Amino acid sequence: MRTRQVTIITGDPGPSAGGVRIEPFTFGLVGALGVLVALLIGVIVGQLSTVLVYIGIALFLALGLDPIVRLIERRLPRGGAVAIVVVAVVLAFAGILLAIVPIVVEQIAHLVETGPKMIDDMLHSSWYTQLVAQYGDSFSKAIDGIATFLKDPGNLTKIGGGVLAVGAGIAGGVTGVTIVLILTLYFMGSLRTMKNTAARFVPAYRRARFTEIVEDVAGAVGRYVMGQASLALINGVLSLIVLTIIGAPLPALLALIAFIGSLIPLVGTLSGSIINSLICLVVSPVTALIAFGYYLVYMQIEAYVISPRIMSKAVAVPGALVVIAAVGGGALGGILGALVAIPIAASAIIIIQKVVFPAQDAKVVAPEETRAA
Repeated sequence: MRTRQVTIITGDPGPSAGGVRIEPFTFGLVGALGVLVALLIGVIVGQLSTVLVYIGIALFLALGLDPIVRLIERRLPRGGAVAIVVVAVVLAFAGILLAIVPIVVEQIAHLVETGPKMIDDMLHSSWYTQLVAQYGDSFSKAIDGIATFLKDPGNLTKIGGGVLAVGAGIAGGVTGVTIVLILTLYFMGSLRTMKNTAARFVPAYRRARFTEIVEDVAGAVGRYVMGQASLALINGVLSLIVLTIIGAPLPALLALIAFIGSLIPLVGTLSGSIINSLICLVVSPVTALIAFGYYLVYMQIEAYVISPRIMSKAVAVPGALVVIAAVGGGALGGILGALVAIPIAASAIIIIQKVVFPAQDAKVVAPEETRAA
């Protein structure tokens, strides 16, 4: 078999040189075109970053709900199992909205109703009278400055623009949640088809091994999501019971804060506990101290009793790697990064154990053995 040697010469090869000649201008032009294509791809990815985040979150949730679908699938066809999980997810989403929206509307209506009385009480309070008596001119100038600011149409436009921006952000958040929910339902129904399609891109002699690794990775992600959701549900239910008993304000909303906080690894439970304890100060310092004491006890029980029992079955990741993954994911992607960092680390461990290590431990065949064979 003849092999043809191709020599790339960027300078003047001379009349006696053989091979293929590539001019420096052509070489630079091709390189510049490659850079432009890379920049174009980067711009496209940047423009589609929000969509890609939605897809990633939906796929993450679909993998998390897949163990429930498989559990129900033992008694029903997959279509029925997916339908049951879909109905449960929609009802849970609607229940959360019904728990939050009436409370927010009630608080806003209460504020509008009691606003004039609160202002009147402030104007007749002792501290206000003392301020006027002590800093009469300065205080009057400050009040006049606030009134002048509010009378300026330009400032009112800025305030209105800020309110509109907040409203647009809330609407965008609701839209994003709806898109993620719809994508999750589609992914959950077609997850098996997606896995089979991905396996078709792998050569047939490696397809079984690839399918096994994909199933292990998907199982690790699903078990982690279910484990973290179980911890969050326990924290939310116990918070609702305890906060209702001690007379905390809006116990359902505080329980929801505890539930959402527990979904965030490492710092989520602590952050939710601090927020709920500070909100309890509205009732009394004693209520806040009782709430904070309860959360201190609960965090110890969760760290040493509940979490090891649940997460040891969910995903096998060393403790140091959990901390590193959560901190690194939070630094790169915020709360979402921290949420997905640990299952990504678990998936990487599975791939290393089943692909990299076996390849490294495989016996190298010596040249003599090859010739003898």
